[in-house]
Parts: sequence; C-alpha cells; structure tokens
Amino acid sequence: MATLDTSRAAPPPAPASAPASALGERKAASPNLVLAMLLLVYIFNFVDRQILAILAAPIQADLDLSDAQMGLLGGLAFAILYSTLGVPLASLADRTSRSWVITGSLVCWSLFTAMCGLAQGFWHIFLARLGVGIGEAGGVAPSYAVIGDHFPSERRAFALSIYSLGIPLGSAAGVLAGGYVAATVDWRAAFAVVGLCGLLIAPAFKFVVRDRPKPAVADRGPAAPTLGAVARVLARKKAFWLLSFGAASSSMLGYGLAFWLPSLLQRSFALDLVHTSWFIGAVLLIGGTVGVLLGGILADKLGKADRAFYGWVPAMAYTVAVPLFAAGIWTSSVPLAFLLFLVPQALAYVWLGPVTSAIQHLVDPPARATASALFLLINNLIGLGGGIYALGALSTALTPVYGSEALRMSMLFALVLYLVAATLMALAGPFLRREWVDEVK
Repeated sequence: MATLDTSRAAPPPAPASAPASALGERKAASPNLVLAMLLLVYIFNFVDRQILAILAAPIQADLDLSDAQMGLLGGLAFAILYSTLGVPLASLADRTSRSWVITGSLVCWSLFTAMCGLAQGFWHIFLARLGVGIGEAGGVAPSYAVIGDHFPSERRAFALSIYSLGIPLGSAAGVLAGGYVAATVDWRAAFAVVGLCGLLIAPAFKFVVRDRPKPAVADRGPAAPTLGAVARVLARKKAFWLLSFGAASSSMLGYGLAFWLPSLLQRSFALDLVHTSWFIGAVLLIGGTVGVLLGGILADKLGKADRAFYGWVPAMAYTVAVPLFAAGIWTSSVPLAFLLFLVPQALAYVWLGPVTSAIQHLVDPPARATASALFLLINNLIGLGGGIYALGALSTALTPVYGSEALRMSMLFALVLYLVAATLMALAGPFLRREWVDEVK
C-alpha cells in the first residue's frame, strides 16, 4: 500500500529550549530582585503613610487642628477606604495582574500624597488622605501574594519579613525626611517631595516585577476563587479570626504610638522637630529592623517543628514589650527613653513575618492575595482606623485632669491592648496545627 509522504507538509517542532528572546519574551527577574522592588515600593508606602506623624505639630499650628482631628487624619481618613477597598482590589489582582494593580496603586497614593501639601483646611487634607488610602489599598495584599509565588513555604516567613522591613525603613525615612524638609522649607514641601519620588519609581517597578506565567489551560489548576468563596473558607478557620483580631489589637497600639510619639517628645520631653525626627527615626530603624527580621527567622525555624509557633512567637514578644514600653513612656530622661524604646519597638514588629505567612497558609495559593486582604481589612480598619483616633481622643478627654501630660497617660492606658493581642495570638497556635494548608509540591 502506498503511503503519504508528509516530510514537507509539517515543519519540525521548535526546540523545547528555545531562548526567551527568540520567543519575544524578556527573562524573568530573580526572586530576590522582585523582593527588592516590592520592598522599595513598601518603603514609599510607609513614607507616605507615616510622614503625617512627624508633621503633626506644624500642620496643627498652620490649620488650627485639635488632637482629635489629627487622630482622624492619621487613622480614620486613611483607614476607611484603605481597609475596605483592599479586598476587591486584591481579588482583582488574583484574577488579573498583581503587578499592574500594585503599580497603579503606587501612582495613585503618590499623587494624593503630593496633594496633601496643597490643603488649606481640615476637610481639604482629610479628602487628600482618603485618596492616599485608596491608592495604598491595592499595594500590600497583592505584594504578599507575589512573594508567595516566588518563595517556597519554608522560606516564606523570612521573605515576608524582608518585605515588612518597609514598615520601619519607610517610617524612619518619612520621619527623618519629613522633619528635615519641614524644618528647612515647610510641611507642604515635604508632602510634595515624597509624593513625586513615588511617581518616579513606578515605571521601574513595573519593568522588573511581572506576574508568574499562568500554566497552559490543560495543566491549569483551579481558577482563582471568588471573594465570597475565600471568605467562606476563612470564616470556618478559628486561627484566621484569632490572628486577625490579635493583630488588630496590637495595631491599635502600634499605629497609635507611632503617630503620637513625636508629639509626646515635643510636649513632654521638650524636643524640637529636628531632634524629634532623629529620635523616632533611630528607634524605628534600629528596633524595627531587628524585630522584623527576628520574627521571620524564629517563625521559619520554630514553625518547622510546630506550626503553633507562628502564633506563639508574637504572643511572647507582645508580653515582654509591655513593661518596657511603660518604662519608656513614664521616664523623663531623653537618653533613657531612647534605650527603653529600642527593645519593645523591636518586639512590636516581631509579628509581621509569622502572622502574614500563616494567613497565606490558611488558603490555597490562588487565593493568597484575597486572604491577605481580608486579614488586612480587619487589622487596618480596627487597628489603623481606631488606634490613632482613640489615643488622640483619650488624650483630649484626659487634658482637664493631666494637662500637658494627658498624651503620656493616654499611651500608658493603651498598653493593655498588647496584652489582649498576646492572649489572642497564643490561642491561635493550636488551631494553626489543624487548619494549615500544605502546598502540593
């Protein structure tokens, strides 16, 4: 029987190892470079978020604002849309492009930060802070998911700790840069400078950070679940609720102290703006950096033997931090206060690596950004939205009794929040053993 010659009918298959350039694709950046770019963006996230704290005194003087109004600007104005919009934006990132959502968010919050410098009254700056919150809503949760895509489970807590260095580094940079620019020019220029710097790094970020390629349709696992589906999974997990409300309790105090400590140093320790920025910047940079890294290292090391340590490590850190913070707030000596604040500031940041990693292990990989956003919704709406305002309002209420020392007493009373956080984190440990989702290799 004659056979059909097909030797010229079909071209030979393309080599499996064809270089990426031949396929019109750019080589993917290394995980460490991706992490470095995410960290840089997160630094700007916190520079733009925390610069308001060091500028509180000149803003209050210029716009005639009370402590309660400043508490609204630092907390509720930012947290309302930051917390609520973070969930749909994270769901969008899971289902479309995480890198594009982060890039667009960076552009948005940088523009509104610059606009804060144009404010002529309370409502002007309140609306600008709302805009900063809208932009930053799409930054953190998708970044957690990008890190989850690039780093294996046994290295993820440390990688997330490196990313979380953006909090102390960005906070310190915001305090130092904001204090310097405000002292040499004015507070309005400080907002303009940091906002424009954020816009400049957006193109570089998008060039380096790309989404991991999706597998072919035939090999693809389950599609990214809907927001409702992820919420239903997490609602059944006790570890999620305990970690979320534990973090929210600690964040009420953490954000409150970070925002009001510059004002305390100026009122009760008689420091000027520049020396206040040096004090706060050094405490955040040294203490915060050590604490963030320590938390990730301990979680990855101890968590291999027992998942419960992802909750127990933060619980122990909060418990030890309380008396040290109380001593630092109570003393009247600036050098002693600096030394006393260093250690509890480190302990206050220990939770970041363990808890953010544990949250990602309560769901399957396609749902990581959405799960992180639901966690951040609780953490930020209560912690960021309530903490700064609560300390400011309590200070206002205590002023008739304690006068210029009302803010100091407000901080001391609020330390009970760390004990609440420690209890909730400790209770979460045993549930993490049962509810942890192991990745399929």
